[in-house]
Amino acid sequence: MRRWRSGLARGLMALACLAQGACAAALQLAQPEPPRLYELTPPGAFAEGLPEVAARLAIEVPTATAGLNVARIALRPTPTTLEYYAGARWIDVVPVMVQSLLTESFDNAGKLDVLGRGGVGVRADYALLAQVRDFQAVYRDAGAPEVRIRLQARLVRLPRRESLAATAAEAVVQAEGTSLPAIVRAFDQAFDQAARRLVEWTLEEAAAATIAGS
Repeated sequence: MRRWRSGLARGLMALACLAQGACAAALQLAQPEPPRLYELTPPGAFAEGLPEVAARLAIEVPTATAGLNVARIALRPTPTTLEYYAGARWIDVVPVMVQSLLTESFDNAGKLDVLGRGGVGVRADYALLAQVRDFQAVYRDAGAPEVRIRLQARLVRLPRRESLAATAAEAVVQAEGTSLPAIVRAFDQAFDQAARRLVEWTLEEAAAATIAGS
């Protein structure tokens, strides 16, 4: 009798282990794949003869509509619809990613002192305010989309936040294919163009304002 009970107990334990293993496998299969993360690169080449500005620039976190204030990669299948690519994300929400990339862009230009997010307690002379107006892939048909990036920007003098000038930096790049890596490469090229224009414009405006204020 004891042997029978012992064998029964072992059998029940084995069944329980098998059930737990099956449940664990089912839970693992039910869990979605983690999203693939993508990041863009800042421009490294700029127009020759850009002025050097003896000033400090702060780049504030850009504003954006709710649809673009996300880490998801946006697309427009129609002019009135905003959707997102499945299983893919930017490395950060778009405004914060743009702020970091613009900071690196100004660092690469090397023409003025740009303050990063860690520049607490350091007083800036100017601030660059930006709004992300477009940051999406646009589909016109079943083929490859075009990527549109548009940054509305304003340069202000600190500490009174006096508005000095405003501009829009825009770029449109046709993706070379319909795959997500090809579309991200188009995003990278479009951002390179828009950021380069914004850096060059800011340097020209800040140099003029510094000379006028000296």
